[in-house]
Amino acid sequence: MYPESQRNAPKSLAMLTVSMVVFGSIGIFRRMIPLPSALIAFFRGAIGSLFLLAFLRLRGKKTFHNTPAKTVMLLALSGAVIAFNWILLFEAYNYTSVSVATLCYYMEPVIVILLSAVLFREKLTMRKGICALLAFAGMILISGVAEGGLPQAGELKGILFGLGAAVLYSSVVLMNRFLRGVDAFEKTVIQLGAAAIVMVPYLLLTGEFAGNKWTFSTAMLLLFVGVVHTGICYALYFGSMDSLRMQTVAIFSYLDPITALFLSALILHEKLTLFGLIGAVLILGSAIMSEVE
Repeated sequence: MYPESQRNAPKSLAMLTVSMVVFGSIGIFRRMIPLPSALIAFFRGAIGSLFLLAFLRLRGKKTFHNTPAKTVMLLALSGAVIAFNWILLFEAYNYTSVSVATLCYYMEPVIVILLSAVLFREKLTMRKGICALLAFAGMILISGVAEGGLPQAGELKGILFGLGAAVLYSSVVLMNRFLRGVDAFEKTVIQLGAAAIVMVPYLLLTGEFAGNKWTFSTAMLLLFVGVVHTGICYALYFGSMDSLRMQTVAIFSYLDPITALFLSALILHEKLTLFGLIGAVLILGSAIMSEVE
């Protein structure tokens, strides 16, 4: 007989694959929702956290009964960072193509490598150093600089928003190093809830709660992003981890940008140039290689 984890591996791999493919479509949905990025981030966090909390309760699981206050505070801080990470990513989708915004966002593994070397004095191996250089070269290629000049102002703004989102997500990854032993579902509920809460004063200060045109389709798309892209996909993602190696999870996570590239070309008719395609291969290839031990 095979161990329980091995018997569940095919199911877990399917769950992981579905979650990554659906994650990869969020840029398409953002383009279809005519609301400010901060408002989308608020509803994504609120709906996603409530869905996951209900999911845990339906499973009869006690929540937050042994979570130290210090851990909750750190989770809340990381949740606040996640909220602004979403805002920058959603704004990147507005100013540049979904494919370019996604590739900028997936500079995150390389940024984590560099920040870890600076902040935690982790040894920067030759392989990881080469990965960082290749990713940087890929970034130059997708920016259009190699094809004859700087990108236009709007395109450049989208690239910077995407890179800013990658930096913020990198900081969340580094914060999670101090959150060992916390249940993944509970951690996500707190982070998503904090992401929604921190958006409230921001939205009130910017006035983005008011002046929006709501339609039935807008509400349904927003509900879909909150329930499916956030609640269900996070449940599938974390539910798959018990039977899979973390390296497998890390490598399969790159189905997300690959799906985004495919869907942006198929649905939005966005196409990368030859230099852009080479840049995409360099960024994704170096990111995957940085995950392989």
